[in-house]
Amino acid sequence: MKTPDELRTLIGQPPFVTDWIMIDQTRINQFADCTDDHQFVHVDPERAQHTVFRGTVAHGFLTLSLLASMMYQSPFTNTGTGRTGVNYGLNRVRFLSPVHAGKRVRGHLALSELEDKGHGRVQLLLACSVEVEGQDKPAMIADWIIQFIDGDEG
Repeated sequence: MKTPDELRTLIGQPPFVTDWIMIDQTRINQFADCTDDHQFVHVDPERAQHTVFRGTVAHGFLTLSLLASMMYQSPFTNTGTGRTGVNYGLNRVRFLSPVHAGKRVRGHLALSELEDKGHGRVQLLLACSVEVEGQDKPAMIADWIIQFIDGDEG
């Protein structure tokens, strides 16, 4: 992660774009197992063919959870800084279009705000969207709040 002053220069800049991530049926099934959400539209390709989606789709929360992985590719990560990253929450999440099994997604992360919270804490507000390859409308948008805390303080 850059210093807070270096990060401030990124406010308002175009979003950082991550690598593509494959959302295959195996990943969707594993997420269903982790969350005990086995709704057929996610895990039953045959039944899901007869829905408005015409096939299985990823859970919205699976799409949202991929932000954590996408963060590690971004210039906003805390890797190697001695800081602890804390998922502080979300101001807004909207699931705008489905992610069908077999599609790839990638993140667009832009720094909207940076606030020094004192005592070694820095808070970032990231405007996030998840693009689905070949689709105009993003799968999801979210305003994500992350705090970085110096050392072992919690």
